[in-house]
Amino acid sequence: METRSWPYFDPEYETIGMRISTPRVVVDNDAYEDATLVKVDSGSRHGILLEIVQVITDLDLTVTKAYISSDGRWFMVVFHVVDSEGCKIHDEETINHITQTLGVKKRKEFQSVDLQRCPGRSVGVESIADHTAIELTGTDRPGLLSEVSAVLTQMQCNVNAAEVWTHNSRVACVVYVTDGQNGGPVKDKEKLGCIKELLSDVMGIDGERRGSKTDFAEGITHTERRLHQMMFADRDYEGGESSPRLSTLDDKSRPHISVQKTNDRGYVLVNVQCRDRPKLLFDTVCALTDMQFVVFHATIHCTGFDAVQEYYIRHVDGCPLDVEGERRIRKCLEAAIKRRSSEGLRLELCTSDRVGLLSDVTRLFRENGLSVTRADVSTQGDKAVNVFYVTDASGNAVDMKVVEAIRSELGQTVLEVKEASTPRSPQREPEGTTKLLTGLLKSSERFFYGLTNLGWRSTVIV
Repeated sequence: METRSWPYFDPEYETIGMRISTPRVVVDNDAYEDATLVKVDSGSRHGILLEIVQVITDLDLTVTKAYISSDGRWFMVVFHVVDSEGCKIHDEETINHITQTLGVKKRKEFQSVDLQRCPGRSVGVESIADHTAIELTGTDRPGLLSEVSAVLTQMQCNVNAAEVWTHNSRVACVVYVTDGQNGGPVKDKEKLGCIKELLSDVMGIDGERRGSKTDFAEGITHTERRLHQMMFADRDYEGGESSPRLSTLDDKSRPHISVQKTNDRGYVLVNVQCRDRPKLLFDTVCALTDMQFVVFHATIHCTGFDAVQEYYIRHVDGCPLDVEGERRIRKCLEAAIKRRSSEGLRLELCTSDRVGLLSDVTRLFRENGLSVTRADVSTQGDKAVNVFYVTDASGNAVDMKVVEAIRSELGQTVLEVKEASTPRSPQREPEGTTKLLTGLLKSSERFFYGLTNLGWRSTVIV
């Protein structure tokens, strides 16, 4: 018998790279009086920045400052974060969620932990094991949400959650439904086929389905991440507004985005200046990731009502950027920022959940000439908690007499009116403040390199 010899293989060697690059997470409440520091350093890979930002965003935390650096195979980030009240993070459950989610050792473990429901969050990340997820994209028009929900009611489907975004006359929607008969996901293939066919007809206009898409999601979805991907694939960043909608983005609050090449390592410098709001960092990082750009260095700074973001990026394939590429970056970033802009009057509905509720409410909107520009539908226990932003059919301000008529039919306590979504006027800054801030941002890399050489005080380390 032939004898074969094999080189010695240490089983520990297979995992040494993973063990060395295991993310190191620090949550520090002692460094600053006005914010909690979240520090992460780990092996670098494409998409890691988005994963970290997504975890922070899902906890409804706001990033007021951030310093990001990725050189070679290593990645480091420092976030200054506050909660929805503008306070430091003291909740132990939230701190543990951050450290456990970001500090996992394996990519597979990261996915399973990352996609768990966040503390106190009932909708946003859902498993297809509990629902059937329907994804819709197409041309926006008044009454579209009413038609979609009517089809689902007709097919005896209960809408447990949904999120609708509109931008540049396009619409993207992710709907989580259960079978009205058994309360679980829709498993009947014939019924699923019928739902898809009917919704495809609704998403088309006068029988024309070009540009529209109806599909069922597979595996696990993150709703807002998926909406960005859907609208990017639908090329909503092309073209302009087709209707005179409420101008919540005037010249002063419209995003100002500059793109320029640098002589340093082939980086492209992207500068974003716009009105600050929750989840702004998540939206811009989503856009850069979808365009297949890698963020090597970045500085984020929010002051007053304004935000300044500076990124040093390169494309994953290393291709140089041409004039058309620069234009595309500007358009895609502006689209990502504006998709979440909530135009119109905010209406909040809270009542007992039932099959057909969303269909009945949106039918009233349609019959009274209201158009839904954005919607966030959720279920908390046996209650339906929905938020709608509405304009009239032409995209103008809503007549409050029409709203009061709808409230009278639904119930005054069921549907409440909130203030129209209009940006607050920024506080006037002293002369020279903007120039000073710009100068500070230009030295962001040097500052971050100095920061990483400091000692890491820690309260929680994974």
